[in-house]
Formats: sequence, C-alpha cells, structure tokens
Amino acid sequence: MKPEKIEDANSANEQIQWVTFNLENEIYGINVMDIQEVLRLSEIADVPGAPDFVMGIINLRGKVVTVIDTRKCFNLDSATITDNSRIMIVESADNVLGLLVDSVAEVIYLNRSQIDRAPKVGADENTMLIEGVAKLDDNIIILCNIENLLAKDEYKELTNLE
Repeated sequence: MKPEKIEDANSANEQIQWVTFNLENEIYGINVMDIQEVLRLSEIADVPGAPDFVMGIINLRGKVVTVIDTRKCFNLDSATITDNSRIMIVESADNVLGLLVDSVAEVIYLNRSQIDRAPKVGADENTMLIEGVAKLDDNIIILCNIENLLAKDEYKELTNLE
C-alpha cells in the first residue's frame, strides 16, 4: 500500500520551507512560517507548581514566554541540556511558546508531493501533532503541526501568560 500524499493537482509542486531539529535520534521539522526565531539556551526561570513538561519561562524582549520540553510532547525521556540545545520560539495566531529541542539542524525545502500523510498509529492524540512525513536522502523527517500543538488545552493555557 502506497503512502497517501498531501497534495492536490495545483499544489503538488509548491515548495515549503521546514526548519529541522533533532530529538533523540529522530529528525523533526516545523514549517518555517511558524517559527518566530531560534535562541541559544538562556536562563529559564522555574515556575513552581507547573506541569512536568514545562521547563519554565524566559523573558523575550519584555514578553514572558513559556518553554516546554518538546521531548515530553512526543513521550520521550528528558535529555541533558547541551551547548547544542536550542529554544525554538513558535507562533500561531496569538499564541507564542518556546520549544526546547536537542539541536536545530538546517532549513530544507520540500515539495508538497514529497510529503506523505502521517501514519495512523492507534488513537494517540499525539499523532495529531504530526502533519506528515518526508524522506530526504536516507532520512525520515517527521513534520510537526504547530497549529495542533498550540491548540492542545494544556499548552494553550501556557501561552496566555503576561
């Protein structure tokens, strides 16, 4: 059975830019239009009583931004923070959130015709976070849906800190 492609006749050759990042040994991508900026790790202030997936908060030019452990979004164990760790500031509508990732790799260009729909794996709500998958060279890239991530109730509440 062939994977279902995300495309229609008019958009198959539309190119989309993706910022790729690493979590554990996997490569993920976020649409470049959803990323406000990528930051080196700075001081993250603890938030007492915050859920375990919340790393804390940072001050981003006068705005308080919640930083979450992206590994926990995908049910992975937390990792040791290294010099390669980055905070990706993602934005959707009025929501802004910092995603802690192991490292940021590169910006890639994919045609819509190169993107397969995410495989259905049970009823896990985390599959809603995956927009699709693409094969580039010998790598599988998991493409994240930031709209769905920021729409999750537990994250949506975090983006309204002022």
